[in-house]
Order: sequence, then C-alpha cells, then structure tokens
Amino acid sequence: MLHVDMDQFLAAVELLRRPELRGKPVVVGGRGDPTERAVVSTASYEAREFGIRSGMPLRIAARKCPDAVFLPVDFPVYEAASAQVMATLRAHPGAVVEVLGWDEAFVGIETEDPVATAHALQAEVLAATDLHCSIGIGDTLVRAKIATEFGKPQGTFVLTEDNWVEVMGERPTTALWGVGPRIGARLESLGIRTVAELASAAVDELVGEFGPNTGPYFRDLGRGHGRHHVDDTPWVPRAHGRETTYQRDLETPEEVDAAVRELARRVVEDIEREGRACARVHLKVRFKPFFTTTRIRKLAEPTYDADMIADTALDLLAALDDDRPIRLLGVRAEMVPPEGGY
Repeated sequence: MLHVDMDQFLAAVELLRRPELRGKPVVVGGRGDPTERAVVSTASYEAREFGIRSGMPLRIAARKCPDAVFLPVDFPVYEAASAQVMATLRAHPGAVVEVLGWDEAFVGIETEDPVATAHALQAEVLAATDLHCSIGIGDTLVRAKIATEFGKPQGTFVLTEDNWVEVMGERPTTALWGVGPRIGARLESLGIRTVAELASAAVDELVGEFGPNTGPYFRDLGRGHGRHHVDDTPWVPRAHGRETTYQRDLETPEEVDAAVRELARRVVEDIEREGRACARVHLKVRFKPFFTTTRIRKLAEPTYDADMIADTALDLLAALDDDRPIRLLGVRAEMVPPEGGY
C-alpha cells in the first residue's frame, strides 16, 4: 500500500499563483500578517531552512526569517486543489483511496512493482495539478505513512517488516506516527526512548501506564504493526467546531459572551448541514499568557439551539473560575451518531 503526501502543499499551491516567489522563503498562515496572532499553516522548504515549522506563531517565524513572504490562508483554493489531487489518484486503474486530509491519502493497489506504481502516480498528479508529492510504500498503513518522510521531497521510500528495525529501531519513539512529545515523555519515564525499546517493552508495563487498549497499541506501533488494507468508506464527521484567536484579549464578560455566541451560531450552521443535532458541547479556552484547557458537557437532549449551546459553553467557562484575559475561544458540537452508527 502507498501513502501519498503532497510536498509543502499550501505553499506549493500559492506558488502556482505567484511563480515569482519560487526559491524564496514563503510562509502561509492566518491573514498573512506576522504582527497578528496566528500560526504557520505551511512553510516552503526555503523557509524551513530558517527553522520555521507548522504551528509556530507568525511573529516567531518573522523573527527567524525577516525576509520571508507571508501569505494569507485561502481555504477554497486549497480545497479545489485537493479535490483535483484525490480525483487523479482515484482515476488510476485499480486504486482504492482513503483520504486523510487535504494533502495526503492512502492508496491501496495490487501491483508487482509498487515503486514503479508510485512513480506513475507521482507523474499523474504532477501532470494534472503541477504539484509534486512524495510516496511511502509499506506492508502496513503505519509503515507506509512513516516511509513518506524518508522520501521527501518528491521521492519514494519503502518501509516493510524486512527493514523496519534497521531504519526505525534506534530512532526516538516520537518518530512514530501518533506519538507526540507528551506520549514520548511518558514512555521515557518508563525507560523507553527508542522504537526498538518500545517494540520489546513489557506489555504489562505499558498497560499500567496507558490502559488495556492503548498500552498494547503502542507496542504494536513500535513494531510497525497495524491495518493492512485501505478503506475508502466516506468519512463521517463526529463533530464540528469553530475557534478564534483574538487579536486583542477578551477581558469583559460582555466580550466573552458575544464571542461564544458567535462561535455557537457558526457551529450550528455546520451541524444543520449535516442534519445531526448537537449531543455534547466542547469548550476550548486559552487564557493569557498561554494556558489552554478544554471542557465537555453532555446535553440533556440533542439540539440545534445556538443559544443553548452557547449557554452550556459559558457555564463550562464559568466553572473554571478563572478571570484572566482570553486569547482564544473554541466551541465544538459533538453530534448524535448517524443511523447505523459510524
């Protein structure tokens, strides 16, 4: 199976519109203004050489590279480019495509020469979109996904049971798909620092730290195990959420109330399009200087009532009993399941 990942996707799409920026450090994020509160969505490879990464505040990116070109996020353009990429992958004979996001997908296909098939897909995507991609080839989805990073940019890489230990064994556990810094730190507290150590860890120890399901899952992850087939079943969202980072901190109850109600109104528009009511309300809040927390409450009855959703979110906020200024607010509506379940 193959994992297709578009190279510097948002930046690459922007460069198609602005070819004069090729070779320059380009940063896409927020409204394209590094003096505002926003984060990097994508940085071109030239910008990454200065240490700029996705999720970094634009202000820090500007300090790292004062000469970078900052561009605003343009969702409709990226969605259109993504749709064209995915349509191209699906058009390849025998391909089964499982979309992971705008810029990546698993492709299942029966082939005696997966490397040649990967090269053919790269050529087809480039011809259709003028965009480059990297492709990981693996005998599980986990291995294919991780392999892509070794093929970037514009290349391919094969990662299977045969070379898993050689390639991944001495790498830190955070090199695994789904293991971030926090999980990596918890593993390190158990004396597990590398992928090989995780693969050979005692399952009882992992269960004690992470629970009966997640513990064994992490050991399997360390061995590169996982799903062996691509599933093209259409993705059904469980929730819709909206969040805003405010350019000026919210300091008064009136400001907070208005902001939460606006977010709730927009969320209700989203779930109405799904035709599934809100069953649980999620609140995300980031207080000054940078303390973030989330809270969830199940509703007595599912609803499309924006005021009820807003009132619930405000109750969750009040229960935090924290009067510090607010930098960010998010409201998320977890919907009732579709008929037949997910």
